[in-house]
Amino acid sequence: MSRMTDDPRIDPRFKEMFGGLSAFPLPNFDSREELVAAMNRPEVLEGLNETSLFSEEEAEAVAPSEGLTITTETFVSEPDGNTIKVSLMRPASEGPLACVYYIHGGGMAVMSAFDLGYQSWGRMIANQGVAVAMVDFRNCAIPSSAPEVEPYPAGLNDCMSGLRWLISRADEFGIDARRILVAGESGGGNLTLALGLRLTREGHAGLVKGLYAMCPDIAGSRPRDELPSSIENNEVWLDSHSNFGRLGYGIEAFEARDPEAWPLFAKEEHVRGFPETVISVNECDPLRDEGIEFYRLLLRAGQSARCRQVMGTIHGGDNMVLPCTDLALVTARDIAAFCRGHYRSRRIRPDIG
Repeated sequence: MSRMTDDPRIDPRFKEMFGGLSAFPLPNFDSREELVAAMNRPEVLEGLNETSLFSEEEAEAVAPSEGLTITTETFVSEPDGNTIKVSLMRPASEGPLACVYYIHGGGMAVMSAFDLGYQSWGRMIANQGVAVAMVDFRNCAIPSSAPEVEPYPAGLNDCMSGLRWLISRADEFGIDARRILVAGESGGGNLTLALGLRLTREGHAGLVKGLYAMCPDIAGSRPRDELPSSIENNEVWLDSHSNFGRLGYGIEAFEARDPEAWPLFAKEEHVRGFPETVISVNECDPLRDEGIEFYRLLLRAGQSARCRQVMGTIHGGDNMVLPCTDLALVTARDIAAFCRGHYRSRRIRPDIG
């Protein structure tokens, strides 16, 4: 029996759709090679497909493609020279549009921007009047549309290269280069914050309007005595007590405490000058407190930040267009409002934070 079924906090609609599924099992592995081989077994790939329990017709009803121009673009990533695809969605508009540069989830290891769940989520955001560019970076375990499987920093390099490519092609795509918001959930939330850290380190934080990180997977481990949500919420949809993330994405970077691989290692000096940021977390998520801790780091450093918690939701629950369409719409509208510049967080002075 899934823990989701008996948890009174969880929205009954999640229980109805997902309650019969067990938390995705993530054992401890001895090597990255063993991990990659295990993840690419047929039964694992089939199990991942179970996480999308709705059809294209159902998704189209709540996240329609009508009125959107949807194309697939490509760019060459640096420094490796590999080719990456981008799903570009644009609503009809006479002028340049604000744009959400979206980074998909999956622990930097699995999933693709071209999966049904992400295509429908991208359409829902685009239907709020902004362009959406979904970058299909290299995963570290199971290939996305990019056939190469590579650990850190490959995925981050692809996301950084894609952002610069998008800015360089903004006029061609009808995008306002001054209003590009980087957003992503779970592993994409990691890469969103990591991209912000790299931009800040390089002195280029002003390239983006801001960052919107949902349920970010940024610790690389879940210390039981440090992150209470990893205890109270473990095995609610997600089993977070394994070495899967840090071993698959970058064990060397984890041991070196590299914040651009695992942003929860960041210190105040790493985030001074950081882009304006929203952290969004899910109440019943084992990863909830990772995002909250990063938000508090930003406040301590005097940065513009806002944190929201979506009650009754599992990990990533409010970027699923089904079953809780109303919750997804609220988050999509919040992302679009930030992207267009309709609100600004209050900057906290370090001495009063």
